[in-house]
Amino acid sequence: MNKFIWLALCVIAVFALFMFYSFRFKNIETPKFTLLKKINDVEIRQYPTLILAQTKLKSGRYDGNEDNGFRTVAGYIFGGNQKQEKIAMTAPVIMNMSDSSASMSFVMPSQYQMEDLPKPNSEQVQLQTQAPMILGVISFGGYASQAKIQKYAEELKSVLESNNMKIKGSLLFMGYNAPWDVTGRRNEVAYELAGPI
Repeated sequence: MNKFIWLALCVIAVFALFMFYSFRFKNIETPKFTLLKKINDVEIRQYPTLILAQTKLKSGRYDGNEDNGFRTVAGYIFGGNQKQEKIAMTAPVIMNMSDSSASMSFVMPSQYQMEDLPKPNSEQVQLQTQAPMILGVISFGGYASQAKIQKYAEELKSVLESNNMKIKGSLLFMGYNAPWDVTGRRNEVAYELAGPI
C-alpha cells in the first residue's frame, strides 16, 4: 500500500512539473507581424526588422540538427555571454534549411536594440539584424520531422506559385514549442517572397 501511495505521489509531482513548464513556455513573446492575405491555409505575413542570435548548422536537414543548434543558441540566452545575462526565450526557433547556409536562430525580445545585447561567449553564436520581410507561411501540428516539413513545404510552394508569388531564398522552419509539449504543438514552414504581393 505504501508503495502505491509513493508511486501515485511521484506521478502527480511529475505531472505538476510538466504542466508548470508547459504553461511557462506557452506564454512567451512571438514576433508581431501584419497579415496581408490568406489563401486557404497559407498566410502572407509582413514581419518588421528582427534581431537574431544565430548559429550555423552543418546541413539544411531538420533531423539531427534540431538539438545541436538549439543548445548552441540557448547557451547564449541562458547566460553564455559577456555579461552573464539571462535573456528571455521567445518563439519561434527559426531554422534556415539551405544546404549552403543552414542556420538556427532565436529572435531576441522586442525590448532590445542591437547595442543593448551582450556579446556571445561562443564564436558559434552571431547577432544578426534581419531586414523586414514578407513570408508565405503554412502551419502544421504534432512533432516536426524532415518528411513532414518537406510535405508542407511542397504544399506551400504549390499555393504560392499558383498565385504568381515569387519565392526568394531558402525554406524556413519555425518551431514554437518546448520539446516536452505533447499537445497543442505549432510548427510552420515559410518562404520569403519577392516583389509586390
